[in-house]
Amino acid sequence: MKPNPMKAVICFGEALIDFLNFNQSQQGPLTLPEFRQYPGGAPANAAVAVAKLGGNARFVGQVGQDAFGDFLIQAMAAYGVDTSLVFQHASARTALAFVMLDEQGERSFSFYRDQTADVLFNQQQCDPDWFDNNSILHLCSNTLTTEAIADCSEHLLRLAKQQGALVSFDVNLRHNLWPEGEADRESVNKLVYQADVVKFSKEELDYLSAGDSPTYIRHCLQQGCRLLLATDGANSIHYHTATHQGEIQPPQVKAVDTTAGGDAFIGGFLYALSVIDNAGAQIGRPETLEPLLIFASHCGAHAVTLPGAFPALPTLTTVFQALAEQGHQPEQFRTIFGSPE
Repeated sequence: MKPNPMKAVICFGEALIDFLNFNQSQQGPLTLPEFRQYPGGAPANAAVAVAKLGGNARFVGQVGQDAFGDFLIQAMAAYGVDTSLVFQHASARTALAFVMLDEQGERSFSFYRDQTADVLFNQQQCDPDWFDNNSILHLCSNTLTTEAIADCSEHLLRLAKQQGALVSFDVNLRHNLWPEGEADRESVNKLVYQADVVKFSKEELDYLSAGDSPTYIRHCLQQGCRLLLATDGANSIHYHTATHQGEIQPPQVKAVDTTAGGDAFIGGFLYALSVIDNAGAQIGRPETLEPLLIFASHCGAHAVTLPGAFPALPTLTTVFQALAEQGHQPEQFRTIFGSPE
């Protein structure tokens, strides 16, 4: 049975519009890309992932007082996310991203995010009462791209730590969002070293470690990180704690759109942490950690089989069905998560 109350998962950062290139049409000599509007933004996706699984998800961030901002708030609320801490800036616009997909479903992004509402969130809007020792803060590196929003992110992380919350950091590098055209290693690593749980892609780990990932991983753990997760698309997910390391093979699926794959994975893992007792200690035990990662990997695998972000994220019933189809014993997971309602 799930413990009660379930931990609150508080996701901070950007909510934005993903205009997804889903088709093209021909008009005379012109080939015209066709785009469909989807709600997105990595921390917003993670919040929806937690909520769709049945978790207690809250989103903290800022959008514009425009049609796009209204749409994002409505979309998150429609999936069960608590949006009471979503601010709407009086003049700044909601951020936009245009997402192009290749034949393998892999993405390339064009962002419209200069002085948009999300990067103007400030420390005065933060409140330590958002956190307690039964909550989890989740954030990403896209709120480090300017000095002001980076200072705000660090301030929020400190508030969470002071209140005893667990901190999760999904590196989620988007180099073209940084003024220099590539992420500042020092700024990103500053948050890596303060987080309890850190998720990297293999490429992000290589970049932040400057090519020496074994030394870097040891240093992260010495700084106090409890769990490092490194994903690599359809390849094995590697985990590292102070005492153990190992790998999990995600299920193999045909990718249609990888936009929300990583967010579904970390959202599934955050949901898992939110329903177990003493999560900070449990993630150091492989016998507890590995089932949680298997569960999360099935969340990520499901999401890449569908277009968009919010609509592609799975429910608990969907994940349980996928686990059973892959030969996993349902009772093992019902013991952790309970049965889908």
